[in-house]
Amino acid sequence: MDNNRAWYNRFKLFFLNNRFVLFLLVLLLIGVNIFVLTKISFVFTPFVVLVQTLLLPLLLTGVVYYLLNPLVDFLERKGIKRVFAILSLYLLLIAIIALIVLAVVPLIREQINGLLENLPAYGIEVERQFRELIGSKFFNEVQSALGVESIDITANISKWATALLQNTWTRLGGILGAVTEVVLAVVTVPFVLFYLLKDGKKLSGFILSFIPNALRAETGTILKETNHQISSYIRGQIIVSFCIGTLLYIGYLIIGLDYSLVLAITAACTSVVPYLGPAIAITPALIVASVTSPAMLLKMIAIWTIVQLIEGKFISPQIMGKTLRIHPVTIIFVILTAGKLFGIFGIILAVPGYAVLKVVVSHIFQWFKIRSRLYETESTNR
Repeated sequence: MDNNRAWYNRFKLFFLNNRFVLFLLVLLLIGVNIFVLTKISFVFTPFVVLVQTLLLPLLLTGVVYYLLNPLVDFLERKGIKRVFAILSLYLLLIAIIALIVLAVVPLIREQINGLLENLPAYGIEVERQFRELIGSKFFNEVQSALGVESIDITANISKWATALLQNTWTRLGGILGAVTEVVLAVVTVPFVLFYLLKDGKKLSGFILSFIPNALRAETGTILKETNHQISSYIRGQIIVSFCIGTLLYIGYLIIGLDYSLVLAITAACTSVVPYLGPAIAITPALIVASVTSPAMLLKMIAIWTIVQLIEGKFISPQIMGKTLRIHPVTIIFVILTAGKLFGIFGIILAVPGYAVLKVVVSHIFQWFKIRSRLYETESTNR
């Protein structure tokens, strides 16, 4: 009898009086409920459609919010009412966009049209260089060492090119649908952004109102650190991408590379993705430079190397600093995993999402260390 009572007291002490164990049990019950509800399509389908509809507008709005909110706060500190500060920034943005449309867009359109017109010639030139490479002595030695026939290589490349062309035409409708979604998202951004800039400071208080009083202080700290991580990353990455695009454009102009503006803008856009973005952006520049001449290819590689050194040694350390404190190898694996799971949105949101998750998990772990008393130092135990 006493033995049973002792076991009951141990069970009560470990399970019923242990908040962490109860917390895990609650999470388990929530997970079971979600798993059961996912088997009922009409329960989660509207929720999934809602998330897919709101994801892109909210993503674009959040990026613009973190860029403009410091300016709105600055104008408000100078005595300008917040609504008037927002409207002033809107007018300034409209003027900048109009200037870009009138001055830059025609040049971009001209270069894109020229690139599209020359694509057949580029394809023929690439095919000629490839055939010369197949017939070279070095390639024959590599081929014999690997035991691969050149006919098989040519056939595989032809099949790959045919499949790529067929998939491009097949997915044309999907591309047009995606463009329509982007246009609608861009149209809705100014309206959502206005209210977010106006009442964004109240959002954290609104979220904390649902949190129990005992957890509000810690939750407020998590929200503050999360906001700092996201804002630092977005502002820093956009500034770094703009600097990369500007430097590459200047370098391409100096060496006389064709379609320099389009190639620089492509590099600036893809540089939003750390480490993998520059590797993707260099591909079109390599094609244009290699088709132009071997000397142009060497010049382009030199310009790209110089810009990457400037970005890695001077620009990123000054702008990004050590705000994220994430190892480069970790970033690469996070981007690859998120891209595999969620596609292009996963690649874009991988690093800030991981930074937010790191903040939340680190605070939960600190809370667990304090509550469990399993990580007390030896001096404390003594």
